Amino acid sequence: MAIEFGLDTFGDITRDADGELLSGAQTIRNVVAQAEMADSVGVDFFGVGEHHRKEFAVSSPEMLLAAIAARTKHIRLGTAVTVLSSDDPVRVFERFSTLDAISNGRAEVVLGRGSFIESFPLFGYDLRDYDALFEQKLELFVELLKEQPVTWSGTMRASLENANVFPKTENGLRTWVGVGGSPESVVRVARHGLGLMLAIIGGSAARFRPFVDLYHRSVASFGTTSHPISVHSPGHIADTDAEAWEAAYSGFEAMNNTIGAERGWPPYSRARFQNDIGPEGAIYAGSPDRVAAKIADTITTLGLGRFDLKYATGTLSHEAMMRSIELYGSEVIPRVRALLDARS
Repeated sequence: MAIEFGLDTFGDITRDADGELLSGAQTIRNVVAQAEMADSVGVDFFGVGEHHRKEFAVSSPEMLLAAIAARTKHIRLGTAVTVLSSDDPVRVFERFSTLDAISNGRAEVVLGRGSFIESFPLFGYDLRDYDALFEQKLELFVELLKEQPVTWSGTMRASLENANVFPKTENGLRTWVGVGGSPESVVRVARHGLGLMLAIIGGSAARFRPFVDLYHRSVASFGTTSHPISVHSPGHIADTDAEAWEAAYSGFEAMNNTIGAERGWPPYSRARFQNDIGPEGAIYAGSPDRVAAKIADTITTLGLGRFDLKYATGTLSHEAMMRSIELYGSEVIPRVRALLDARS
C-alpha cells in the first residue's frame, strides 16, 4: 500500500523577526505560502484546523483552502478538523463539495468534536448536548455523502424530507473522523464506514495499537468499508537536531503554558520536551534522519496508510516552518519510503 504524507496547521499566531506577534491576517497569508511550499515539494495532503480563539488565525478553513486550491496543483486539501458538532452537516457538505470543484477533486474533510469548546456558545449550542450533537450530525453527514435525496430526523436539528443537496461532487468526498483515543469513538467511525485519523499528541504511538486493532475488528463486524488509518502528531524539522529542538521548544512551551493555564497543567519544561521528542514521546522533532526514522517506526507499528505532521505549534516563526516543510517533502518523505521499503 502506498503511504501518504500530510501536513497540518491550526494557523497558530506566530512572531516576526523582532519578536512581535503577527496579525491574524498576515498569519493566514503565511499559511497560503506554506501550502504552496508543501505542494512544490511533493507533500500529499495539507490540512487546516478550525478554531475560534486568539491563539489561532483560522476560523473558516474552507475559505482558506479555496484560496490555496487556486494556487496549488497536486496536493489534497482538507481540515484538521472541522468541528461538526457546532456546525450544520448540510452546510459542511456544501462547502466541501464546492471546494472539491474548485480544486478539481482534491478536497477531503476530517470531522471531529474538537479539543476546544469555544464554538459551542459562539454558535448557540449547549455543551450538555456534546455527545448527542456529534452522533446525530455525523449520522446525517454520512447520509449526505451518498449524494442522493436524504430523509432524516433527529433532535439536534430540523428534519429533512427527500432533501437534495448541491453541488454534487464528481467522484465523492473522502471523509475521515479525528479521534483522540476513546474506544467508543473508534467503533463509531467503523460503524459509519469512514476513515480513522488518530490524534496522537502525547505518549508513544504503540499505545494506540489497540485502537487500530479495534477499528479493524469493528469494520469486519459491521461489514462496512475499511479505510487506511492516519495519524496526526506534532513536530518540527531543521537541518540539525540541535537547531530543530531550539526552534521548536519555545513554540511548544508557549502553547502548552497557554492552554495549561486554562486546564490546570503544570508549566512546560525542557525535561518534558526531551521526553516528548524521544522514542516514547509524540513529538517528531529533529534532523531529517531522526524524524524519518521515528515516522517510519510509527507507520510500521500502527500499520498506517497516512502520517500527518502538525508542523505549526505556538509561536514558531514562518521562516522556520517554511524550512521545515521544505525538508519534510524533499528529505524526510523519501527517507521514510526508503526505510519502509527496506523493512518490507
